Amino acid sequence: MLKQIFNSKVVFAGAGPGDPDLITVKALKYLQTADVIVVDRLVDQSLLSQAKLGAKIFFVGKEAGNSNSFAQEAINELLISEARIANVVLRLKGGDVSFYSNLLSELEFLVANKIPFEIVPGVTAASGAAAYAGIPLTARGYASSVRFLAYTHPELIDESQIIELSSTDDTLVFYMSSKTLPNLVERLLKKNISREKWVAVVEQASTPFQKTVAAPVNEFLATQGRHFKSPSIVIIGKVAKLYSKFGWFNSVMEGENFFPSASGHYLTTAKVA
Repeated sequence: MLKQIFNSKVVFAGAGPGDPDLITVKALKYLQTADVIVVDRLVDQSLLSQAKLGAKIFFVGKEAGNSNSFAQEAINELLISEARIANVVLRLKGGDVSFYSNLLSELEFLVANKIPFEIVPGVTAASGAAAYAGIPLTARGYASSVRFLAYTHPELIDESQIIELSSTDDTLVFYMSSKTLPNLVERLLKKNISREKWVAVVEQASTPFQKTVAAPVNEFLATQGRHFKSPSIVIIGKVAKLYSKFGWFNSVMEGENFFPSASGHYLTTAKVA
């Protein structure tokens, strides 16, 4: 058992924002060799066809507002229990594992239980969404910096922060904020955000259901009176206007959710011949 634990490790890797071709070569190699794969909801499940024969696959979907989502504590325990009996456990997440995921919680749990780990960088949703929408996040003459943010709890963002966000020339990229976007835009407008800035929302980026909408910040609320599908990335800044000129990716399907909802079941499977 001691030898097994010593040889075991958990590998954290991102599968990219949706398009299965955006997974890195290194992450794909681990996918093809891992003994156990613990998969998030925002991963194209076609990638799992690359798993080796006999690999155990656990689906541990998490979704805001869905009571069937898996508790983080249960995922932490699963990683530990599987690492103690398997050589390599791949924790496969959507996007990049370091951007707006629960990586810290899982790392702390592994360290506390003396389980080795590795972190493999990937394509985060922000860069994937921006690329597939034709929006260079730091285009020369438009922005020299970019910020990655979340606006899930508007009450925690005070007025001084809104003033600063409305005045900066940085490109603002918001994760998990499509539902609170109307409130954010209203607050930015009240603080006199420049009318040169645009808002772009990229739904289900790089998937066959991707949809991008963009408009000047002062016109956005009047033209976009609808709910956006999850996941969506919000881009605010002068660069967002570039979608109208350089948007190149056209969705081939309409009106569906590419990623399944959290089911509340592990759906544990073993890949067999």
